[in-house]
Amino acid sequence: MKKCQSMKILLVGINAKYIHSNLAVRTLRSYAEKNVRREDLEIEIEEYTINQQKEDILRDIYEKEADMVCFSCYIWNMGYVETIARELSKICPDTSIWLGGPEVSYDAREVLIRNPEIKGVMRGEGECTFAELCAGEALTGILGITFRDGDGRICENEWREPADLDEVPFVYEDLEEFAHKIIYYETSRGCPFSCSYCLSSIDKKLRFRSFSLVKEELDFFLEQRAEQVKFVDRTFNCSHSHAMKIWKYIAEHDNGITNFHFEISADLLNEEELELIKGMRPGLIQLEIGVQSTNERTIQEIRRTMDFEKLSQAVRILKDMGNVHQHLDLIAGLPYEDIQSFARSFDDVYGLRPHQLQLGFLKVLKGSYMEENREAYGLVCMDEPPYEVLYTRWLSFKDILKLKGIEEMVEVYYNSRQFEHAVSMLEEIFDSPFCIYERLWEYYREKGLWKIQHKRSARYEILLDFMKSICVREAEGGRPDESVQPDADFQIRRFRELLIYDYYLRENAKTRPDFAGENPLGKEQARRFYEKEAENHRYFPGYGAYDKNQIRKMTHLEYFPALKKTVLFDYLHRNPLNYEARTCEWNCNSL
Repeated sequence: MKKCQSMKILLVGINAKYIHSNLAVRTLRSYAEKNVRREDLEIEIEEYTINQQKEDILRDIYEKEADMVCFSCYIWNMGYVETIARELSKICPDTSIWLGGPEVSYDAREVLIRNPEIKGVMRGEGECTFAELCAGEALTGILGITFRDGDGRICENEWREPADLDEVPFVYEDLEEFAHKIIYYETSRGCPFSCSYCLSSIDKKLRFRSFSLVKEELDFFLEQRAEQVKFVDRTFNCSHSHAMKIWKYIAEHDNGITNFHFEISADLLNEEELELIKGMRPGLIQLEIGVQSTNERTIQEIRRTMDFEKLSQAVRILKDMGNVHQHLDLIAGLPYEDIQSFARSFDDVYGLRPHQLQLGFLKVLKGSYMEENREAYGLVCMDEPPYEVLYTRWLSFKDILKLKGIEEMVEVYYNSRQFEHAVSMLEEIFDSPFCIYERLWEYYREKGLWKIQHKRSARYEILLDFMKSICVREAEGGRPDESVQPDADFQIRRFRELLIYDYYLRENAKTRPDFAGENPLGKEQARRFYEKEAENHRYFPGYGAYDKNQIRKMTHLEYFPALKKTVLFDYLHRNPLNYEARTCEWNCNSL
């Protein structure tokens, strides 16, 4: 391999998806360029995804002709990184390969034993460590690394103290390369809590970036009109004053476009914060709220600090405001939670009606308290990343498989927000929300639907057939539960109309889906409505510049006999939180 006179270092981020970006490698480069006085130093960044061919990534790295290649490692890319590093060492034997990141920080020695081609591992926060590597410091004197010495022996230096966040440079200069990507940003590190499944609990040195710097950096995002900025702070509102300053600033300087994402503890929200959020533009912020479980014994065992009653109250208040997208999380596989307990946790969180309900599965991370207690919990997980739970003393592998199926049904029929009114009717029929998605999964299994990639319209047809199967069972005396209502034919017609309603809430479809049949509203009535609407714009404000044909193309008119109403769907004015069309009812007898 050709060697340049300069010292060339390649920082590699391999992301889970194309829309993601890697903040870590950018931070390392910015810090080193600011602090290392070395004219022959060249630091380059390359990002890839785990969906790319390894051969293509290997070729690209090879052609960079770097003296040192450093990989950013996480649970989603660790196997991928190890494979590439192994092959890279064959074709570039003189290139020094280093790893860093949370996935390798707490078992660095084992990583080096497993990967003899790796020179070393940067443990923990890497800015100062990487800068010293760039400066050519002797490895024996660099804190926070595990490395091979000249004789191949593995050496482990002491941990490095966490960095002062004000010393970490802002990494963004322009946002052209981040078009249609999520931009990550941090204003704090560490966490005051001790959740046993999380690595953030290890670092108790909670630090904040000075607000004077944060203001300047927020101004940059706002001036650049970034689509979304995702704060990576572990519990953003753990400091009331810090959260209030930032929320107040973005509310006062809102550009009408940028969305800011925060991970918070909702039970910590106070009246002042809620009042401030209430006045924000719909879509200005979105909140991710970790619940994980509502089983008190489980919450105590995982060392989590959470008051579910307070959390519920805050989530409901935010929901009623109608201007904030909320994403609530649950984790399956935690100690003392069997499938019945998890079903109760699911129903508790579902009852809060979040915009997204994330059903995740426990990842047993290296260095976590959860890993230390695997034997006590009968916790068995995958040996390879992401170290996901297989079973516990309380949850069998069969239970895990069922929950995986339920997770898929929740993603399709709840989190997509495409079936909201139809699902609401199912909620009237079944005893609990968990039962809906459990039975849906069973139906997918029975009909062989679960291994097929379905187009969107097919999902509606499947849900309609599912409803029909429930009504058939009711007619035959086999209820899904005791709350099934009579009059099966009417219930099916009502359910079908709710599906049509849901479909047109999102889709300005001029080709009618098969499950919808013919529009009961006559063509003559529709024609007269649009002629009159083009004159007075009574129902579709903001369409003054359009004629009747243009208005018709940008809207939809549907009569629902079972629901006893005619609905107008306005696609020019959509809800910024869920992208649903504005709707209003029309009395068709008014013509």
